[in-house]
Amino acid sequence: MRITVFGASGLIGSQVVELLTAAGHDVVGASLRTGANVLTGEGLAEACHGADVLIDVTNSPSFEDEPVLAFFTASSTNLVQAARAAGVGHYVALSIVGTDGLPDSGYLRAKVAQERIITDSGLPHTIVRATQFHEFGGAITDSLRSGDVIHAPDARIQPIASAEVAAELARVAQQPPVNGIVNIGGPEKLSFADLVRAVLAQRGENTPVVIDPAATYFGTVVDQDSLVTGPAAVLAQTRFTDWLATR
Repeated sequence: MRITVFGASGLIGSQVVELLTAAGHDVVGASLRTGANVLTGEGLAEACHGADVLIDVTNSPSFEDEPVLAFFTASSTNLVQAARAAGVGHYVALSIVGTDGLPDSGYLRAKVAQERIITDSGLPHTIVRATQFHEFGGAITDSLRSGDVIHAPDARIQPIASAEVAAELARVAQQPPVNGIVNIGGPEKLSFADLVRAVLAQRGENTPVVIDPAATYFGTVVDQDSLVTGPAAVLAQTRFTDWLATR
């Protein structure tokens, strides 16, 4: 198959391109570096020409509420139009577990808008919702730091290796569209406090960690189920602490 990957230079996109190329597919890696601009539409027709599958793993350069909504609205609209014009038979997009349950997050509201544009387009599609990547564990930890203490939300998180997200996207792209959502998460559901303690231990830090019911996840209140998968999800294999041990 001919498969076009938008966001091909990013963390997930670069791995997806490698996996699908190794599987013998004709893969077009599209990004700003190759002249494909999802905001203006420039270069999208050329990148989609002859494609059987389009994979959208683009991400906004800004996570601020208005810019991120503008990015995902424009990018998904332009990509849907390019996919339709090229006769693409399967639109695959990466999203986030819990997206539609956390409306206080501007980023997640933008992902909801992206999903809606794809589903309303009428194109055959599969949306892969993943939990938070192992690679973001450090940034999550640092975001919870307040002075000399880390305030962890009283909630769970289900970290997953980006390599396993990329593998699921590659698998989905080679299957018929489900015209719905596939959820994938890490193999274990940890408390935020346990994730933070694991990061601190790997760093050799002794920063105190307190469980704070008022603490938020990047400004959004979360609970035990906000960021974790339900019973029908695909579960990955790599545990967060095992992944940390390889860093």
